[in-house]
Order: sequence, then C-alpha cells, then structure tokens
Amino acid sequence: QLTLAESGGGLVQPGGSLRLSCAASGRTSSSYFVGWFRQPPGKEREFVAAISRSAINTQYAESVKGRFTISRDNAKNTVYLQMNSLKPEDTAVYYCGAHPTSNLLVVGRDPYDYDLWGQGTQVTVSS
Repeated sequence: QLTLAESGGGLVQPGGSLRLSCAASGRTSSSYFVGWFRQPPGKEREFVAAISRSAINTQYAESVKGRFTISRDNAKNTVYLQMNSLKPEDTAVYYCGAHPTSNLLVVGRDPYDYDLWGQGTQVTVSS
C-alpha cells in the first residue's frame, strides 16, 4: 500500500513562493497519477493540479494556471507543486492524492478519482 506525506507548507506574504512536496512510501509512486487539491476554511476540497504517470499530461485549475507548476521525480517517489505569485485566496490545507493506473496519460480532476491521500499541509498567504 502506498502512503503519502505532504510537506513544505507555511506562512508566506502575498506575491511569495512555496514548494510543496508529496513523498510516497511503501510502493513506487510511478504507477499512479497524482493530484494536488486544497480545502480553504469552511469550503469543500477543490482541484489544483494533476500529473500523469508519464508526466506528459499536466492539468491545472484556472485559478492557478500560470502561477503553479506540478512536476514529479519518480526516482525520488516525489511529486512537487511549485507555487509562485501567491495570493491570500490560495490559503488552504493542501492535500496530495494518488490513484493506481496502467495508463501513462490519464489524470483525475475530481477528489473521487483518488484512492489515497496524505494528511495535508497548511498554506497561509497573508501580510
């Protein structure tokens, strides 16, 4: 069974940057597509970005397109979310999810597409 652990969250000023990491252990994460979601206070979990097994297919929510970049290093069993030009509305708990697949290109944009989740990491954007 794969387990996921997010890290890299924290407090940052508007316009700043953070890089989140989603480290997988237990099994190789290269057999999974991986997504980042976030849950602002009092709101439902929402899609942020996703990356396919091959890393060829990446998708982003409109609200983060051009500011966030998802990538993966299968040798390190880690998926990253580079977040630039952060805004107060990016404040949320960020979660990574994973789903096993034999397809090299598919990704999921809905939380129900994912079987496995990490515990989350808090990102707060505030001056």
